[in-house]
Amino acid sequence: MAKKGSFTKMSAKEKIYNPGDMAYIAGLFDGEGCVTCKEKKTKRKDRNNKIYKQWYIRCELAMTDELVVKWLHQTLGFGWCKEKRYNNKPKYKKQWRWSCGYRDALIFAKLMWPYAQVKMHKLEQIIDHYEPNLQHIGDNVISLDIERELRK
Repeated sequence: MAKKGSFTKMSAKEKIYNPGDMAYIAGLFDGEGCVTCKEKKTKRKDRNNKIYKQWYIRCELAMTDELVVKWLHQTLGFGWCKEKRYNNKPKYKKQWRWSCGYRDALIFAKLMWPYAQVKMHKLEQIIDHYEPNLQHIGDNVISLDIERELRK
């Protein structure tokens, strides 16, 4: 039995994903998801009160269907899934959220990119942030047909 608080996580290279599932998740994410990739300035409370630049990178999907969100979490094998609670608002349905951040968001962006339509530009921002030398041309124009053929 594992110790409390410990977990094992499969890397994206070890797990084999079904292309049909990835296409479904990308469609679901295009409609219900949110991508955040921005730089913000924060003031740390330390000796010198300097302002630091910090990147906030996250991919989230929120909906009221618990089974779909848990299936997505189980299929991908990373991120976290939990219920969003509304205090003093009994008329609202429970909302379930799946979220991943930083390096997990990079893995997610690479998985979703070939299938995404609406969120493609935001997913490219995450990929470009972590792998700036990947596109030596300096632009985001990539042939989707070639990429989809490579991923078959």
